[in-house]
Amino acid sequence: MNLGHNFTLFGARLTALGSGALWWAEHRLLCVSDLHLGKSERIARCGGTPLPPYESQDTLTRLAHDLERCNAQTVVALGDSFDDLGAAQALPEAARLWIAKLQAGRKWVWIEGNHDPGPVGLGGVHLGEIACDALTFRHIAQPGAQGEVSGHYHPKASVSLKGRTISRPAFIYDHARLILPAYGTYTGGLRTSSEPIRSLMSPQACAILTGPAPVVVPMPR
Repeated sequence: MNLGHNFTLFGARLTALGSGALWWAEHRLLCVSDLHLGKSERIARCGGTPLPPYESQDTLTRLAHDLERCNAQTVVALGDSFDDLGAAQALPEAARLWIAKLQAGRKWVWIEGNHDPGPVGLGGVHLGEIACDALTFRHIAQPGAQGEVSGHYHPKASVSLKGRTISRPAFIYDHARLILPAYGTYTGGLRTSSEPIRSLMSPQACAILTGPAPVVVPMPR
């Protein structure tokens, strides 16, 4: 079964799924970043322009699909899983039960992000970062790190294909690190030509645009 684009980082054979999730088959590990669950609730609470309150349902629906098709045994959520701690506490009971169902029978790791810096009482374990073989999973990339998998920046790349320009969330990687796109439904994106993404990635960095057929290009600068 062709799940997405296969590539290697520090000896780890990884697959970038079109959904924006990362699959590590050797460890049956699915990694997602920046779910930002509860974003519409947080915006409404803070007096912003209301958004339809369906992003958590849509994000969890896509996550459930990825978990099922990969049969993942470990999930690593790379931080900013909730738009803030208030949004986590305000999750509807149906969403809480859904998360518990997705966690059942799996190891589930919540990596702390800048939006959700502490435990949220939704099962799993909460860590600042986690290492597995040669890879280290954390929320924000550290300059000079090697074998690092992170999120935070919501990378987005634009390319011209068949006479038209497409712009999509994107994985970006080079010899040292991988930065995941945001998985959450209402999350925005930072162009790969912007700082600090450009300064973090080597000139040889590649971008994998998400979508039904992931597209691999040199990282636009």
